Amino acid sequence: MSTPLGHRPGGGGGRTMRSFLGDASVKDHRLGGGTMRRILAFARPYRGRLTVFVLLLGLSAAAGAVTPLLFRRLIDDGIATGDRGLVVALAAAAGGIALATAGLAVAERWLSAQVGEGLILDLRTAVFDHVQRMPLAFFARARTGALVQRLNGDVLGAQQAFTSTLQTVVSNGLTIAFTLAAMLVMSWQLTLLSLVLVPAFVLPARWFGRRLASLARTGYELNADAGQMMNERFNVAGAHLVKVFGDPALESERYAGQVRRLRDLGVRTALLGTWFRVGLTTLASLAIAVVYGLGGLQAISGQLTVGTVVALTAYLGRLYGPLAGMSNVQVDVMTALVSFERVLEVLDLEPTVAERPGATDLRTAVADRGASLELDAVTFRYPGADEVSLASLESVAALRADPTEDTLRDVSFTVPAGAMVALVGPSGAGKTTVSQLVSRMYDPTSGAVRLAGQDLRDVTAASLRATVGVVSQEAHLFHDTVAANLRFVRPEASDADLERVLRQARIWDLVARLPEGLETVVGDRGYRLSGGERQRLAIARLLLRAPDVVVLDEATAHLDSESEAAVQAALDEALAGRTSVVIAHRLSTVRAADSIVVLEAGRVVERGTHPELLARGGLYAELYRTQFADPQ
Repeated sequence: MSTPLGHRPGGGGGRTMRSFLGDASVKDHRLGGGTMRRILAFARPYRGRLTVFVLLLGLSAAAGAVTPLLFRRLIDDGIATGDRGLVVALAAAAGGIALATAGLAVAERWLSAQVGEGLILDLRTAVFDHVQRMPLAFFARARTGALVQRLNGDVLGAQQAFTSTLQTVVSNGLTIAFTLAAMLVMSWQLTLLSLVLVPAFVLPARWFGRRLASLARTGYELNADAGQMMNERFNVAGAHLVKVFGDPALESERYAGQVRRLRDLGVRTALLGTWFRVGLTTLASLAIAVVYGLGGLQAISGQLTVGTVVALTAYLGRLYGPLAGMSNVQVDVMTALVSFERVLEVLDLEPTVAERPGATDLRTAVADRGASLELDAVTFRYPGADEVSLASLESVAALRADPTEDTLRDVSFTVPAGAMVALVGPSGAGKTTVSQLVSRMYDPTSGAVRLAGQDLRDVTAASLRATVGVVSQEAHLFHDTVAANLRFVRPEASDADLERVLRQARIWDLVARLPEGLETVVGDRGYRLSGGERQRLAIARLLLRAPDVVVLDEATAHLDSESEAAVQAALDEALAGRTSVVIAHRLSTVRAADSIVVLEAGRVVERGTHPELLARGGLYAELYRTQFADPQ
């Protein structure tokens, strides 16, 4: 005989327990206006399949309700009267319903997977595409793990609103309705007795559920702490720090302490979960025993038939599990909806740097007029946290709206096509900010940055990426092959193209000696290569893109003299014939520049050539004496 926790339509014991594992505090959450409308918009492409899915759930519930009626008639009209033909027919009918129910279950699962996986695809691509359009300030503030959680955990939670939660609500609701209707027709007295016993299932389940939910939350926190420790120690930079300064025994003890707490918590959770399942199963068995006892007495007195008693106990097996699950359905529904809201929260954060409707192709203007660069009265302040981020992505209660000071103030200068300008100034003067405006990581607060006479806010993002290339002092490489890192900027490039740019970047000989050549994996952030080698690969990547404008943000900083010489030779190749903005810290760079712009506290205080600025005896001359002059 089936039990309330073992019947599929009612959601087995595992599903019932998962329902009570949810955080009950989610019920107090208030969804934002329009959330439901937007959720339904995501479901619109799947409304046909969702309709069929609900219909199949109804058929499954109805088929499950018919089976005990067949058993009742089989016993009362077949076995009791000795009608072999009826017994065989009803048994065959019950078998047919079982096969049909199995078929319906497969169809339901297929439709559920179609809808669920489709929604996961839609939500993940929507979030990924939107996050890609966010400005650099967003990534500077958001925790990467929190963003990944939106793409994984929250998307999966949102998907459950249309699959698992929908199936639980509809299937359990219909199962309860059909079961109670059939039981009331057969014996309203025993049916009412069965309902009186419902609190004996629901109330203990709620108590156990709260305890299990509390343990689950603690487990998530402990797992997160252990995972954070592994992430920090297992990435190449963290591993290096541990090997240089760490105490292996102490590190092992710290980690062991965390996982011991997880072990103890796991034991408590397993024991409590067992009590939960055993308690519900025992209560269900006791309820069935009560119905068998009272029903049996009524059958002896002729008030009920034996078949009716058997059917009623079979229906009990379909009643208590769904009732227990439905009693906590608000938590299930709100958990899914809150996950949806967290996904929508990311999608609602508008990028502060966005492509305007009707944006033009910058490459056309560059081809016609050349890649001249102009900063026209540019003032800039970095956006505040409340403009570019979300509190939930920074693990804070609320984002501060404190105003930030201007980083650049009324900055103007021009770089003719094919010329090089060197940006010079003390730390914090605004040099890197200028380079980020040229590549449109940010937009000016006022004024304009123009290429070929076009305001960068009026050109397409794709054409800007094709026109402006950047090499920073920290060249980032993906954990992939040399070839894949180069083809990131031009996927269709041939091996011959890669060899050409690697030769130009003065690194082909090294790549050719690597174990797998172009197919050698460079490691996490390119850590298997030296700093100079990473820089030359980054320059090769730039050369493969072949932009008209190059921005160098101290690309030779922190390199030894030999590496710097190799990188400088590669840079000379990269800068030849291109408009260049170079943040300079070497004398050779500033001497090679066609003009020098000196920044201090966000303002242009001097401009000219190297000899001119030295002759003026101003800030540049002071910087020359302290930073640029040859050490001899």
